[in-house]
Amino acid sequence: MKQSKLNRRQKYLWLGGLLVVLIALGVLGGRWLAYERQPLPQATAALESDAAVSVALTPWLTFTPQDAPVTTGFIFYPGGRISYLGYADLLRAIAAEGYLVVSPKMPLNIAATNPNAANAIIAAHTDIRYWVIGGHSVGGTMAAQYTSKHRDKIAGLVIWASYPADSADLSALDIPIALIYGSLDPAANDAQVLPRRRLFPEDARFVRIEGGDHHQFGSYAIEPGDHHATISREAQHQQILAATLDVLRRASEGR
Repeated sequence: MKQSKLNRRQKYLWLGGLLVVLIALGVLGGRWLAYERQPLPQATAALESDAAVSVALTPWLTFTPQDAPVTTGFIFYPGGRISYLGYADLLRAIAAEGYLVVSPKMPLNIAATNPNAANAIIAAHTDIRYWVIGGHSVGGTMAAQYTSKHRDKIAGLVIWASYPADSADLSALDIPIALIYGSLDPAANDAQVLPRRRLFPEDARFVRIEGGDHHQFGSYAIEPGDHHATISREAQHQQILAATLDVLRRASEGR
């Protein structure tokens, strides 16, 4: 009898301990899934509207030029585990050149969870004639995938610090494409990017930023060990913007 009571007590203690562990794992797992690198002050400052660019946070992060009609839009997929607000200064700078810019917040902060987010954006902006899509890191991979599957909707593609999956063959497309990467990016450098050249049309531009790294494609907080760049964020951003705006210009001209 005593042994039976002892066994029941041990069983309850074991179940109680298991429940505590499961709750802890659930809390930690939820935090891990919701984690995102937060925008730096310069990105946050870019979220204020002014006379040149209007900014909206819903249903997507949207930058709308105010001084002229807009016919070309840029859809931007953020990198994995990175706040979509962490690119706001770059995206606003693009909008200031006369382009509608829209960036969706992805479920779990990973573009692979909603690679077709562009569909709703395009449907909501019937006044836009030409659409360019792009993205950073996994966002760039998903932008390439979207382009390969929706060739009738996309007039240009820009990939930041990434490359297409082997299944996303873009080689037959007749649209402006640029792949921009940093020479010091551990994940998307010459060794990873150049073998994918076969997936692109012959006139696609490969823009190698000397001294650039993976995380200076945005303005968001990182751990010190993740910083590899030997050039400033501003210098890297200038080259990113130049190559991206070149694609947008050519797309808007139907080239």
